[in-house]
Amino acid sequence: MDNSKRIVVVTGFEPFGAHTINASWVAVQELKKLGLGKDVDLHVYEVPVEYQAVQSLVPSLWKQYHPQLVVHVGVSGMATTVTLEKCGRNHGYKGLDNSRFCPHSQCCIEGGPDCIDSVIDMESVCKRVTASGLGVAVSVSKDAGRYLCDFTYYTSLYLSHGRSAFVHVPPIAKPYSGEDLGRALQAIIQEMLDMLDRAEEMVHCQHVH
Repeated sequence: MDNSKRIVVVTGFEPFGAHTINASWVAVQELKKLGLGKDVDLHVYEVPVEYQAVQSLVPSLWKQYHPQLVVHVGVSGMATTVTLEKCGRNHGYKGLDNSRFCPHSQCCIEGGPDCIDSVIDMESVCKRVTASGLGVAVSVSKDAGRYLCDFTYYTSLYLSHGRSAFVHVPPIAKPYSGEDLGRALQAIIQEMLDMLDRAEEMVHCQHVH
């Protein structure tokens, strides 16, 4: 692996329930085709819609790649915009997954905080991407839905001390194509990386003075 490259991991989900084609994985595959620029090493994964699979996969991604950023993408049947999730929540997981399982504790990390915020300022990302004239509507949410999306996000935020993001996309053609969603992800993630770079520069400047 080229050490000068920044590593970004982006995940989408397999089909579940009414989502026989999961728009999140379609969008992530479109992003993979587009890439994130020459200085970013992009890895994509399809995540099973299973709590126990998430509990083993998410830590292994952080351990294997030591990424600068992990972005999880999920589909929301209610979404009409590409939605940036500000936080993940620990409790309230009652919905059964694809293997008909749900955690007995109904929580992600026993003893973990109720809610963890991403270090990324989603409002700023939303404003900047909207101003870029992408042609895809972007919004911000504080509730990722207490299912595998929220569960994955919280687990990743907990492991990364907040260096994760979650993006909900609407189903394909309601109203955007897979290509549109891929372009939106590219713009959003590049903005997030810029933001992390600026934050690191500020920290570095403070240490220097």
